[in-house]
Amino acid sequence: MPRTKIKRLYLIPILSKGLDILELLESSNAPLSLEEIYQRTEISKTSVYRILKTLVHRGYVAHAQNGQYRLVSRPRRLRFGFAAQSAEMPFSVAVAHSITAAAAAAGVELLILDNRYDPDVAIKNAEEFVAQRVDLVLEFQVEARAAPRVAHIFKTADIPLIAIDVPHPNATYFGVDNFEVGLEAGALLAQHALRKWKSRVDCVLGVGFDEAGSFVQSRIAGAFQAIRAQLPNLPADRFIQLDGRGMRQPSRQAVADFLRGRRRSERILVAAATDSSALGVLDAARGAGREHDFAIVGQDCIPEALEEMRTGKSALIGSISHQAEAYGPRLIHLGIALLRGNIVPPYNYVRHKPVTPETLTALHQN
Repeated sequence: MPRTKIKRLYLIPILSKGLDILELLESSNAPLSLEEIYQRTEISKTSVYRILKTLVHRGYVAHAQNGQYRLVSRPRRLRFGFAAQSAEMPFSVAVAHSITAAAAAAGVELLILDNRYDPDVAIKNAEEFVAQRVDLVLEFQVEARAAPRVAHIFKTADIPLIAIDVPHPNATYFGVDNFEVGLEAGALLAQHALRKWKSRVDCVLGVGFDEAGSFVQSRIAGAFQAIRAQLPNLPADRFIQLDGRGMRQPSRQAVADFLRGRRRSERILVAAATDSSALGVLDAARGAGREHDFAIVGQDCIPEALEEMRTGKSALIGSISHQAEAYGPRLIHLGIALLRGNIVPPYNYVRHKPVTPETLTALHQN
């Protein structure tokens, strides 16, 4: 006698439970408490709580101040525009990955355009976001002169704007405290000079990014202040600023040109605005055969900078992590809060931490 085939049901248990709760709320003539939902569905209370939290976050269910839950009309899916700084900048790529993952997790549709490190492109992208009727924009463009025009485009279209790392008029700011990360970098450089060079420093270079404006340039100002605090006898003329545009090749060229007029025996501390700049400075030092005369600290902790530090022999002695992986969840949450009419701080700072070859070694050993 042939065996009867059992039909397999490819069901997802937790999804079924979520639909049970939605159907219960739909059929109820009044809001229900968590306890009532638990009693009427016989789903574990922990699962009911987590499902309700998710449904509230995604906009399917409203949670009243008295603790009761009710079904609401499904809102239109939120659509954010994200203007990435540049697909060629490692830190920008890391931020983009973080935002993309966080948007998917939150059910937010994301329209991504690349600013390509170009202010004119950033302005065109802003106009495209308006044409596409996005609900909110996450703007990652670094040139201060373009910021007012970009911000005005969104203000005119009544689209909320969150500016990443570089402030824009009428925008909510999200990113690092640039002066504080500069202080952290300067402290690492000064400590290196005290320990390794017995306080002998001939020159302090700040390799910044003029187009980003004073806010990002304050990374260099903070570094100089920290160095002056620990090496107070350094004359003011030993502190020199160069423009590296935050990029590797321009920074390499700027420092290579600078070295042509300097004595070979000089010991040089370098605070770079980004790790890409720091790697360009390192290229210039190596090209001149003078890496042993340099101590360099960057910003962002991009993978290539971390690999360089792991050698334990590099003039790149540190970088300040801006924790790019944390950008996405906080930015998406901030954007949703703005669109819901919640009051948010005008400046929203990310956490940062100094990273050195020693901390990398300790992390690897643990």
